[in-house]
Amino acid sequence: MDIIKSIEHEQLKNKIPELKIGDTVKVHQRIKEGNRERIQVFEGIIIKKQGGGVNATFTVRKIAYGVGVEKTFLVHSPMVEKVEVVRVGKARRAKLYYLRDRIGKAAKTKEDTGARIENREIIIKEEKVEEPVAEEVTAEVAPEEVPAVDTVKEEN
Repeated sequence: MDIIKSIEHEQLKNKIPELKIGDTVKVHQRIKEGNRERIQVFEGIIIKKQGGGVNATFTVRKIAYGVGVEKTFLVHSPMVEKVEVVRVGKARRAKLYYLRDRIGKAAKTKEDTGARIENREIIIKEEKVEEPVAEEVTAEVAPEEVPAVDTVKEEN
């Protein structure tokens, strides 16, 4: 593995949420104001996903006070705390740009009524758990203490 790929692999999150176009999600984003940090929630419909690896992004659109607001988030960003699926939507397109022209209830996707809301996560890389190295016992076992194993052959 070359140097760039190894550096990118270190930046990837271990688990990322399974995101689908048309889903309504809550994105918990970490925001730094001065010397304090807080979590801000942005709720809207995923209108597009693009890229791969470290550069993978998804765009969420919501209507705030009659004005459409779109925000693009990096999937592997440390500023994105978590992504919750609120509603599973039906979408037959890869990009839902047509929602930009819609107003009111028409700016939503149909809900997939049979789908369950599950916060599934895709495991990108396995967490390495280091097991403590057990010291080998060098004590020798006396031959009398070893239990004898009887082998019996059955004849057909």
